[in-house]
Amino acid sequence: MIALADAGGAEAAHAIPSAFWMWPFVAILLSIAILPLMRRTHHWWEQNRNKLLVSAVLALITLFYYGLRGDGIPIHHAAPPQDVEQVDAHPPEPTAPQIHAAPDEPADEAAHVETHYSEPGLSTVFAVLDHAVLKEYVPFLTLLFALYVIAGGIVVRGDIRATPTANTTILGIGAVLASLIGTTGASMVLIRLLLKTNSERKHVVHTVVFFIFLVSNIGGSLLPIGDPPLFLGYLRGVHFFWTLGLWQEWMLMVLLLLGVYWVWDLWAYRHEAVADLSADVAHVEPVHLAGTINFLWIGGVVFAVATLDSSKEFLGSGWTPFPYLREIVQLAFVGLSLATTSNVLRQENKFNYVAIGEVACVFIGIFITMQIPLEILNARGAELGLSQPWHFFWVTGMLSSFLDNAPTYVVFFETARTLPHTGAGMLMLNDGSEIREPLLVAISCGAVFMGANSYIGNGPNFMVRTIAEQSGVKMPSFFGYMLYAGAVLIPLFVIITFVFFRP
Repeated sequence: MIALADAGGAEAAHAIPSAFWMWPFVAILLSIAILPLMRRTHHWWEQNRNKLLVSAVLALITLFYYGLRGDGIPIHHAAPPQDVEQVDAHPPEPTAPQIHAAPDEPADEAAHVETHYSEPGLSTVFAVLDHAVLKEYVPFLTLLFALYVIAGGIVVRGDIRATPTANTTILGIGAVLASLIGTTGASMVLIRLLLKTNSERKHVVHTVVFFIFLVSNIGGSLLPIGDPPLFLGYLRGVHFFWTLGLWQEWMLMVLLLLGVYWVWDLWAYRHEAVADLSADVAHVEPVHLAGTINFLWIGGVVFAVATLDSSKEFLGSGWTPFPYLREIVQLAFVGLSLATTSNVLRQENKFNYVAIGEVACVFIGIFITMQIPLEILNARGAELGLSQPWHFFWVTGMLSSFLDNAPTYVVFFETARTLPHTGAGMLMLNDGSEIREPLLVAISCGAVFMGANSYIGNGPNFMVRTIAEQSGVKMPSFFGYMLYAGAVLIPLFVIITFVFFRP
């Protein structure tokens, strides 16, 4: 997200994009939704290079807008405390960097944030690329890539009976594992076991859809490494173990979903052909793991993500990691995984780079084109009248369904921080600032839970869908998947609202 300055004068002096220029972002969403359904474009869209072509063209149109824009982009930088007196002693000209205090924040504390504007033209384009690609897309894709490749070396052998209870157990284990090794890691470790277990059954689509709900999204609610939005919250000062406090919301959603799934799968199981159920019984193998050294490399990735932040000291050592060291270390663990894992195991997993390639091609366009709607949202978010937890839960959640839940989380995290402090219910962040804790709970749950509402709400959703289709499961279309989400998830979110975020 490219943040606009909070001061009214600065905002007035720099134009907010017209809603018209949201059309490239809308176009990429419609491409994902419609092109796979059309006879003339179905096979064309299957090629990742064509997805990249569409993403690149729409991204270039967005960058064209920023290049012709008559003013710059507001950019926030951290300013060292010792610079405050100098700034106060020598007031800047209107075009120089400005310092904006958050509401109710003492001026000497607010002076740690400095805002300036890029020059119109190429400087603005480079500022957009720096933010959208280097600061958002690269860390996002690196983490997904690392977990995808490393988890691809873990083979869960076995073929248990595909009963409703067995499938529900796999989903439940995945919901727990997702918080420990991330939604991507858990998805890659368990999706192939689930697909192999159900390979003799015909009614499998609902099982993969619920897997996306539980393992690729909602299960990752309990630790910052579980899901990208929570990781971004950690980088903004939320204590690492604060998310464990979401266990009640996590548990209720997981139990409700597992209950709904078990009933649904029981009905589907009873409608399977007798021959298919007999084949399922005849092909039973005990479950065991191979390639377990990769759990060590996943642990290394998790450690790097949690500690190698270039804006913070490393474990209080006084040493601050240089930019992108975190990503370099993650890729080093990918190299270790490839070097220490037999190719036979990856072949057994039918591992390839198609799924992560699809995410890379589609999301580069999404991350660039969504800068305009995010800029509008950031500028006008305070005008939405959001004040109650249920407001933040639903608005964060519904936008997370289409804007990718990580940057959407950041928008409403910052919006919540601008609201007046109430005294009671305030959470002190690592940087000394405060945020209303009930609002942070609602934002966190909305972003993580409702990232399951569409294929593009969270990175692993796309990967699981692609792997399932490679295994012969005909997954729902973009809109078909949303029908599943609307029928199953939305009623459960209403229950969650009345239990935890009561209006």
